[in-house]
Amino acid sequence: MVPVTIVEPAVKTYIACSGILALKVMGMSLLTARMRFKKKVFANEEDTNVKGSVVKYDDPDVERVRRAHLNDLENIPVFWVVGALYLTTGPSDEVAINLFRVYTAGRILHTLVYAVTPLPQPARGIAFGIPYWITIYMGVKVICHYFNSV
Repeated sequence: MVPVTIVEPAVKTYIACSGILALKVMGMSLLTARMRFKKKVFANEEDTNVKGSVVKYDDPDVERVRRAHLNDLENIPVFWVVGALYLTTGPSDEVAINLFRVYTAGRILHTLVYAVTPLPQPARGIAFGIPYWITIYMGVKVICHYFNSV
């Protein structure tokens, strides 16, 4: 195993990007709430004290934001695990830093083109695909590194 210390530039970048992504995931709850108030549609009766609001489970705009949030919850935790493991393989700082930054930018862009200002495909596919393939790349590097050292 390659020793990993917090002073390495790649580790610092991973930590910073992880913090950004954690705040992004949390921000999706606020984005959902904003859309609910804007549309005056809520999932619980007790939340409908805003005049003209209703309980509704299938508002397309609210559901779009919720799907974007779910997509984050399906992908970002995997990045956290695989990215941390990738750092133990001794990657070049330049490659690792670029992977972490592009992943983070891609996930932010994904939210923008999916939930904030929906754009037609292939915008969302690209914004989803690049970070997805980065995670696969890092996962394959981890597997190859540790299978070759057995």
